Amino acid sequence: MAKKSAAGERQPKVNNANAYIAGAGTVVDSLVTDTLKSNFMPYAMSVIISRAIPEIDGFKPSHRKLLYTMYNMGLLSGGTIKSANIVGRTMQLNPHGDAAIYETMVRLSEGNQALLHPFVASKGSFGKAYSRDMQYAASRYTEAKLAPISAELFKDIDKKTVDFVDNYDATMKEPVLFPVTFPTVLVNANMGIAAGMASSICSFNLEEVCRTTIALIRDKDADIFETLLAPDFPIGGELIYDKTAIEQIYNTGHGGFKVRGVYTYDKSANCIDITEIPPTTTVEAIIDNVI
Repeated sequence: MAKKSAAGERQPKVNNANAYIAGAGTVVDSLVTDTLKSNFMPYAMSVIISRAIPEIDGFKPSHRKLLYTMYNMGLLSGGTIKSANIVGRTMQLNPHGDAAIYETMVRLSEGNQALLHPFVASKGSFGKAYSRDMQYAASRYTEAKLAPISAELFKDIDKKTVDFVDNYDATMKEPVLFPVTFPTVLVNANMGIAAGMASSICSFNLEEVCRTTIALIRDKDADIFETLLAPDFPIGGELIYDKTAIEQIYNTGHGGFKVRGVYTYDKSANCIDITEIPPTTTVEAIIDNVI
């Protein structure tokens, strides 16, 4: 079967896969290992940097775009506004859909209780990090603004303290990093997963992190254990302290520890009241296991 070229001439059918076909480009044979090196590895590195591991300011691009949009909207002061309005404005910097942007806002909110020090003050139902079934309401029903602590993210941002780059369509500028005044990367928990790599950074007490930072500035060989005792969790839980395990985490960035729930016994009702649960589970999962 013949086909017409762009000039209207009849072209014969070509069976050689490597031959040039009018309007179809060239088919090139390539080893899959070479393709992985030239195409997949740059993609993998990009998503690892952008999704799995937060930057030194403690944020991933999606967090930064949302918070910077709220800052530009003047939401450090005044009352809350509809979350849908914030999400819509954020799409000028983050064109990945309103659902992903709103989920980012939910996790940063005080109502969700996922962070020790939430950056978003919320009004309405933002779900609960410790519950599988308590879901957040749609963005048209909830309201938000920046929490007071967010002022520490933007101090002197207008004085060329950080670099700015074009957004995806080069119509706006956005910061590469935030000029944070405290080590946010250690204060609020952060998780990420990408191609072949993931991270799970637990949260630490704000005062302890700041005291540790001051101690290390004064003496780079300062004993971290004197100021940074152990991780802290927004929904509670009791850490089973193992100094060797914590020391391994401090030295290598790798390791784990055990956290158990906190309970009291109600003698009058003859029941056990669980008041705090570990950060890696939900109340529904615990109930299911008990049943």
